[in-house]
Amino acid sequence: DGKLSFDEFKAYFADGVLSGEELHELFNTIDTHNTDNLDTEELCEYFSQHLGEYENVLSVLEDLNITILKAMDKTKKDYQEASNLEQFVTRFLLKETLNQLQSLQSSLECAMETTEEQTRQERQDPTKAEVLSIQWPGKRSARRLQRNNILLPNSPHFSTGWIEEDSQWMTQINRLQKLIDRLEKKDLKLEPFEEEVLEENAKSHIMIVQRQMSVIEEDIEEFRLALKQYVESASAQGGCLHVSIQKLPSDSRFIVYEFWENSNAWNSHLQMNYSKTFQRSNVDFLETPELITTMLVPGKY
Repeated sequence: DGKLSFDEFKAYFADGVLSGEELHELFNTIDTHNTDNLDTEELCEYFSQHLGEYENVLSVLEDLNITILKAMDKTKKDYQEASNLEQFVTRFLLKETLNQLQSLQSSLECAMETTEEQTRQERQDPTKAEVLSIQWPGKRSARRLQRNNILLPNSPHFSTGWIEEDSQWMTQINRLQKLIDRLEKKDLKLEPFEEEVLEENAKSHIMIVQRQMSVIEEDIEEFRLALKQYVESASAQGGCLHVSIQKLPSDSRFIVYEFWENSNAWNSHLQMNYSKTFQRSNVDFLETPELITTMLVPGKY
């Protein structure tokens, strides 16, 4: 309704450090109109008084956002008609821009984690801290949760509000635990080491390709159609052994696994029109540049 009740305020602003009483005190401080609801004017007035150096930071981020959107709009219009070299330069600049932003984000996350941890160590009763109960707009919202709590899927605190990043970590931890359990068994037998002399021939190795693609939410259906056409065309190629698709349930990320007879077959596939068409369409469909990982495996396996 354009205003925040205390429950809404607590759900959004709880950072795993402030207690419920402290959050209520902050709510009342911001509520200068004494209406038990916070409107935009009150929130802006309170935080504007405390921006300090971050006033310049937020101002620059606003300009940066506008500049990037303009660049993306021009890229969308010009990329398809550009030459191969111009397209390469565009992809490089996109990747470099992303790397720079991720580097800056890593620094901010490190600073955020440090300040939160320092505050928790100074507080006498951290158990009273309020834990964030809803997902923030950003993909890194899980960092707002208390990091000193390890929650498993059967924990009473586990909820679907947790984002995919946390569930992936828990999956990896559980897999590691199972591996440790296996290694601790007395009857575990390790195969003797065998050395194999491989042929110096590209055709003696199978090429395994993993393609990770984060799709813009509103473009998922169009992307699915383009992906289906791509997979059908790739599977029909003589050198293609298998293509598998995984869709992560918690976000719009797709992972495609491709198995090719050898690296030559993979390279030839990249030059085909259907492959180039799919790569061009991904410029419009993907939130971030596609991540491709390749690995050669001895063909006899």
